[in-house]
Amino acid sequence: MRLYGQKTGVISRAEDRRTGVSSRAEDRTERFRLGDSDVLVIHPEHFAAVAADVLAEALRARALEKPDEAPVSLALSGGSTPGPVYERLARTPDVPWSRVGIYFADERAVPPDDAQSNCRLVRESLLDLLPEPAGAVHRMEAELPDLEAAAARYERLLPDPIDVLVLGVGEDGHTASLFPGSKNLEEGPRRVAVAQSPLPPRMRMTITPRVIRTAGRVFVLVRAAAKAKAVALALSGPADPNACPARLARGGLWILDAKAAGSLMRRHVDLSIRKSIS
Repeated sequence: MRLYGQKTGVISRAEDRRTGVSSRAEDRTERFRLGDSDVLVIHPEHFAAVAADVLAEALRARALEKPDEAPVSLALSGGSTPGPVYERLARTPDVPWSRVGIYFADERAVPPDDAQSNCRLVRESLLDLLPEPAGAVHRMEAELPDLEAAAARYERLLPDPIDVLVLGVGEDGHTASLFPGSKNLEEGPRRVAVAQSPLPPRMRMTITPRVIRTAGRVFVLVRAAAKAKAVALALSGPADPNACPARLARGGLWILDAKAAGSLMRRHVDLSIRKSIS
């Protein structure tokens, strides 16, 4: 069942009972098309619950499409936004976790138990909370001294294409560990590469644009007003990712809280008004 069949509207009463999301007028959720991207704007209070429902639905749908109990690949990102979403996803019923293989969009060059590790975040907010073990977990071994060799091994391991890819956006417009001006933004055959961040820890491992471009379903999770400018830049202007790598995820579903939507919502309203009077 699609959660949001209408362009604009509140969650139905049936969905309200299943997700725990209030259907009061002030908790309105809006979905619209902006260029090549679908945008879903959620009241901040309900961001984690609704985003988790959307991801769960995508995993269920992909599992049904796959033949003979074939595995479903799910690539996850770290950061401050997805943790609460992963916690809600772990408690969402009827997700076939035994068939889901977990992969990573990027990783910092730290041990897997380090506080800055994406692996640790995913383990604590999702894997440790699942009702049954995931089919497999394939972490990026970014703590190894030979990052190039580790990236090459992960590239051989990573399914092509990824079924479901979850990304975030930084205030500078980066996604995964693809930062503005990075040489990794150049299209090429590599699917996993060594990256350098402008902020510590400097060394990273990341998927490349090719993985984002070929993924079956791409979901971009963004919340907080501090990222509104990056979101607006990602979803407007030229498609060139050098200034804003998150533009690579155009064509995916952008799941935003109302604060992250910011000027994007005002632009959408302005466009809607213009179309209505033209």
